[in-house]
Amino acid sequence: MNPIDKKLNQYFAGKVVRKDLTKLVKGNAIVPTYVLEYLLGQYCATSDEETIKAGVETVRNIIAKHFVHRDEAQFIKSTIREKGSHRIIDKVSVRLNETKDRYEANFANLGLKKVVIDDSHIQRHKKLLSEGVWCIVVMGYIPIDDREGSPWLIESLKPIQISGVDLDEYKDLRRSFTKDEWLDILMQTIGLNPEEFTFRSKLIQLTRLVPFAENNYNLIELGPKGTGKSHIFSELSPHGILLSGGEVTKAKLFVNNSTGDIGLVGYWDVVAYDEFAGKVKRVDKGLVDIMKNYMANKSFSRGTQVYGASASMTFVGNTEHSVPYMLRHSDLFEALPSQYYDTAFLDRIHAYLPGWEVQKLRNEMFTDGYGFIVDYLAEVLKEMRKEDHMHDYKRFFDLSDSITTRDKNSIAKTFSGLLKVIYPHGEYSEKEAEELLDFAIECRKRVKLQLTKMDETFEEVDFSYSVISSGGKKTVETLEITEFSAPTIKASNEQKSQEEAKPEMKKLIRKEGQTIIRDNQTGVSYEGLFGDYLEGAEEITVVDPYVRLPYQLRNFMEFAQLISKRKSMDDEVKLHLVTSNNEDYIENARESFTQIADTIKPLGIFFTYEFDENIHDRSILLDNGWKIVLGRGLDIFQKTGGWFDIAEYDQTRRQCKACEITYMKMK
Repeated sequence: MNPIDKKLNQYFAGKVVRKDLTKLVKGNAIVPTYVLEYLLGQYCATSDEETIKAGVETVRNIIAKHFVHRDEAQFIKSTIREKGSHRIIDKVSVRLNETKDRYEANFANLGLKKVVIDDSHIQRHKKLLSEGVWCIVVMGYIPIDDREGSPWLIESLKPIQISGVDLDEYKDLRRSFTKDEWLDILMQTIGLNPEEFTFRSKLIQLTRLVPFAENNYNLIELGPKGTGKSHIFSELSPHGILLSGGEVTKAKLFVNNSTGDIGLVGYWDVVAYDEFAGKVKRVDKGLVDIMKNYMANKSFSRGTQVYGASASMTFVGNTEHSVPYMLRHSDLFEALPSQYYDTAFLDRIHAYLPGWEVQKLRNEMFTDGYGFIVDYLAEVLKEMRKEDHMHDYKRFFDLSDSITTRDKNSIAKTFSGLLKVIYPHGEYSEKEAEELLDFAIECRKRVKLQLTKMDETFEEVDFSYSVISSGGKKTVETLEITEFSAPTIKASNEQKSQEEAKPEMKKLIRKEGQTIIRDNQTGVSYEGLFGDYLEGAEEITVVDPYVRLPYQLRNFMEFAQLISKRKSMDDEVKLHLVTSNNEDYIENARESFTQIADTIKPLGIFFTYEFDENIHDRSILLDNGWKIVLGRGLDIFQKTGGWFDIAEYDQTRRQCKACEITYMKMK
């Protein structure tokens, strides 16, 4: 176990599980992760390998003997009949039979319908009346002569979810972890390897948890396929339900006018809509109108009666075009069905997550480390819904007066939800609060910018705030506007024109100052950052302590390629690398550097290197009078998807790591 795994087991013993175990026990069972981890939590919530091994075998046996596969339903029925009773794991939903004045249960996989269930089960577990709950049920069978009767009997029923948590204990134990440790624990809890994600990428993933912690929170995420947008809403909590976008009706969601039954918003904390995008989808306009009222007022009506509910709404779907295309030719909501392409509806969205920033899930992005049993975290977040932290940002910041009340509430709800997820104990610094506030503002600004494009009656808003401690003012911009705004496109076109011009006609753009690169930013390249500064340099020294791993060596080769591109064919350049190393990598590094020297020498680049274990700062020193200070060295790019990812070959397509680059004119 790594240090975080050990620490998590130390403080949260019995409440954590190794995340790769679900794959070992799942087999071909079509069952949510929280069901499997509920069972694993009873037998494998430990770090002892022998106990884990025995526990996995126990859970496998439980799944094999008691989980109902649809194709084995008849065999299970026979087993119940022969034994008289048998424990099963199935999804159970209940309906009231008014004619016979009784409740009747339906079993999704077993295929049994209208099995009489005692009223006491309904009183304890109201959610049975909705779309169904995964349960452990002891089913009995009593032969009867009455043809109208049923031999099936529900002897006991227990929903698969933790009955309760000690929220005070959870908050108190949170104090034992740093922010970064806690973020990594949460990432591992949802099944992801934190080492593969930047801070911003982690925030995007964890914002998907906010609807579970915040009442009446409206979230949308649109982006490419295969990024796991809907996974959390179907797998990680018994308090959320994932619906296909085409399955939603007024009766199912709010109230059935025929029976008076309350819909899903009355029973679930989160109602998520999968495959929400798609221009050709047909949607009931009346449903959209009811949703608008509910999302704004937390209530819905049936006739003269008004009902309140606290369910959060989440919408996930796939985009059809690239972000630059949408920003230039339409807007970021363009993929939605026409009925939802309604500014009044979209204005109710509190946050728009940039799904295009989330990389497609690869094997190495999943964790085999420890995390909370997801059902435990789900219960904690449910308890946190009772708390309100919408005004907590005001300790440090004042939002601009030009921000509308709806915008402020949206920002405050996202901020509140992220606090509950990351700082449930309420202890955080001004800087940590600023990180969350910036992200919350950006998520709401993304919505508002599209509304101003769609409808001219929406006025532009100054999404800025003042820092109380310093009196300074900060304006927040969305990352895609930073990347793809008109000035950026213009600059790119100007650069292209310069590259096409004759060398003697080029105008170099070199000035002192600083470039700040944000997490997940694209459109960045060594050419744009260093190209002009390399002009005229005959001796170049790169100081970077970390040039040893394959991707770091690739980065260095790409830098050498830029030098070759920027110098004249008949010029010679000396390139010297100062780096550090250790005995695990040093022989491989020497071999790699020798190959590099051999391959670039014919280009007129003479490469040398040295190892210095005392260096810490990173820079590029040029004999033409410039020095470039590198916050992260040449390692500014995130990992690509490999050979078949265009980003592997085009730097501007790669997502960046947050860093700063400073340009200095040497005297």
